[in-house]
Amino acid sequence: MALTAGIVGLPNVGKSTLFNAITKAGAEAANYPFCTIDPNVGIVEVPDERLDKLTELVEPKKTVPTAFEFTDIAGIVEGASKGEGLGNKFLSHIREVDAICQVVRCFADDNITHVTGKVDPISDIEVINLELILADMESIEKRIARAAKLVKQKDKEAVAEEPVLMKLREAFENGQLARSIDFTEDELKIAQGLNLLTIKPMLYVANVAEDEIADADNNEYVQSVRDFAAKDNADVIVICAKIEEEMAELEDEEKEMFLEELGIKESGLDQLVKAAYSLLGLATYFTAGVQEVRAWTFKKGMKAPQCAGVIHSDFERGFIRAETVAYDDLVEIGSMAAAKEAGKVRQEGKEYIVKDGDVMLFRFNV
Repeated sequence: MALTAGIVGLPNVGKSTLFNAITKAGAEAANYPFCTIDPNVGIVEVPDERLDKLTELVEPKKTVPTAFEFTDIAGIVEGASKGEGLGNKFLSHIREVDAICQVVRCFADDNITHVTGKVDPISDIEVINLELILADMESIEKRIARAAKLVKQKDKEAVAEEPVLMKLREAFENGQLARSIDFTEDELKIAQGLNLLTIKPMLYVANVAEDEIADADNNEYVQSVRDFAAKDNADVIVICAKIEEEMAELEDEEKEMFLEELGIKESGLDQLVKAAYSLLGLATYFTAGVQEVRAWTFKKGMKAPQCAGVIHSDFERGFIRAETVAYDDLVEIGSMAAAKEAGKVRQEGKEYIVKDGDVMLFRFNV
């Protein structure tokens, strides 16, 4: 799946430190030399204990996890929508991603200058959200002028689009994000086709100090971000970007010991990957054979032929059926052969909607 999450934030909030951790931990990184214009892209494995368990059961020659892509977008500054900093170049990079992970500074450090002179995570969030709203407002105004002309010509698409555009303009004027507007189903389809920045799903990443990561609930900045996100129907994860960058250098065993010392069950990076994966409505199915056990990413709601096409377009084109067993059933029974004997392996056709955790074998003919 070619979906990606963009990492945004004001300068000096820990965004680039977090991205450094992502690229160091990456199974396969596609890095471009960092500069102030072009974003970096990093690919990380999606942590999944189910893949480890399937590997134990099948004992394949190799195991391949699925991966997820993050784009590091240089720091947005106030006035970006009017060209401040590198302005619209950054906004265009955000336009190209499918979801936004907004890193928010939730730590005080006199050695790290805050762009506004003080640590205020809610103000930081509001600055970025306002710039995104202003950028969307500019594009909507252009669409409104165009639609008005076409409505006079009785253009059906323009007639349907114009009230949605007016609804968006009113919301933006009131500081409301597009994703928080109460659209009808038809209106939402139109709005989603406008490639708006503020309609993209958002995840807030609260970056705390090293000595606060184990007790983040007592961090007043974190609590304020959680309160704000609740109104935005958005999730919050808490990380320490500096720790994540250090951990990315460690072997798995050392990493586990480090987490234990910190009193943390799961690394912030693993939480971020899982949260971003979920934010985009992604799920995982598996293929499991002696040659390879592998995880595959698909969009929730996809049918069996489409999921087969994730492996290769020929699989979708020549799809016949899918032999499918639920992960939990397979693990409980202990082997694919035993699962077949127990009647747990199903024959599914073209209309089958694949479920997260399905272990699948596709039959096709081209």
